[in-house]
Amino acid sequence: MVSVSGLRGRVGEGLTPEVITHFAAAFGAYVLRRGPGKTVVLGRDSRVSGPMFARAATAGLQSVGCDVVDVGIAPTPSVQLAVEDLGAAGGLAVTASHNPIEWNALKFIGPSGMFLDAQESAEMRIVADGEVPRAMWRNLGGWREDPEAVERHLRRILAIPFLDVERIRQRRFKVALDCVRGAGGTIFSRLLDELGCEVTAINMEADGLFPREPEPVAENLKELEELVRTSGADVGLATDPDVDRLSLVSDEGRAIGEDYTLALAASLVLRHRPGAVVTNLSTSRLLDDVATAAGRTLVRAPVGEINVARRMQAEGATIGGEGNGGVILPDVHLTRDAPVAAALILQLLAESDQPLSALAAAIGRYEIVKEKLPRPSQPLDAVYDALTAHFPEAEADRQDGLRLSWAAERKWAHLRPSGTEPIVRIICEAPSRDEAVALVDTLRAALPA
Repeated sequence: MVSVSGLRGRVGEGLTPEVITHFAAAFGAYVLRRGPGKTVVLGRDSRVSGPMFARAATAGLQSVGCDVVDVGIAPTPSVQLAVEDLGAAGGLAVTASHNPIEWNALKFIGPSGMFLDAQESAEMRIVADGEVPRAMWRNLGGWREDPEAVERHLRRILAIPFLDVERIRQRRFKVALDCVRGAGGTIFSRLLDELGCEVTAINMEADGLFPREPEPVAENLKELEELVRTSGADVGLATDPDVDRLSLVSDEGRAIGEDYTLALAASLVLRHRPGAVVTNLSTSRLLDDVATAAGRTLVRAPVGEINVARRMQAEGATIGGEGNGGVILPDVHLTRDAPVAAALILQLLAESDQPLSALAAAIGRYEIVKEKLPRPSQPLDAVYDALTAHFPEAEADRQDGLRLSWAAERKWAHLRPSGTEPIVRIICEAPSRDEAVALVDTLRAALPA
């Protein structure tokens, strides 16, 4: 499956070394055509297929004349920062992020260190759909290792202007950590050590043998919840294999839901930085409440990290991200970054002198319900027109599907087509689960036949 952010598939089925080599070569040719420069940073998560696909990607890049800088197993945000730090022409991350163990993928990174946007991706696809020009033997690309990418990433985090490292160290926070045997082990232990934390960790081996479903949603964090309870930790931190999403377990040993990561991080950052907050259309109203309490504006963008990052650039945003635990802090870089999120949460705990459970409770709570519907036979624009007319009292946003919002009732619904299945996804949020379910039912009934 090919999308704006890259391509992904099941290893040995749709995704083979030949496919990886072709798309890596196409990306390299695109980089060279766009210019200037020919250096491409390559990094990967810990998946078992990673070494094979990294070699395949290296061959593809070298075959068109690109010089490869290999950072090895590293968080995706470390790879993206390396592109920026080295002034590279682009980057490739071999990672399927939170997808199950049998998957792998390529993510395409532009010279800014951000993922390709829709226009850039379309331009790259033109190259991939044609005959990729290869270099002759005299002009093949080179290869070298860069073992410092994670260290540079770590130093960038510790240099966040409002991160009071000494204050955090003095608290000696007890932290329970679950890196799901992904790339997180390369940075999280060092970060938490620098911040003076007492760490009890599980699943730190970077071997890709994920012991749980790798997406860090609440239902997958039972082991971490138990670890928080038995170790008496102040907070539990869980990430996905490529370390761009962070989920939290409170001091009570309960996974509080990934929407709280961005909401809590934003509540901290808005104490120190004026400016707008940007998130996507499917993120919880928790962030609206945090922004309103701080007297700041919340701006919503289409779903997808690059869409949020581009809007953050345009708005000069202070903080942004997505409700899946992806926090973007411009002080470090315009990319989702789990270690950054962890540092912000620890700073919040140090400043607030309250337990995480109390901080989360103070923000409030909503219930989200997600449903799938068969894709209607008529054009989706006609469906959106009908729903907008049916609910004239709702605020309508058509940037990405249709989002209907009832601010006074503190509820919203987002309908958008799946990029991988012939379905329409519906996400509804309300103060209670019954209200959210009722909203789903109401929308379903209002859909034109």
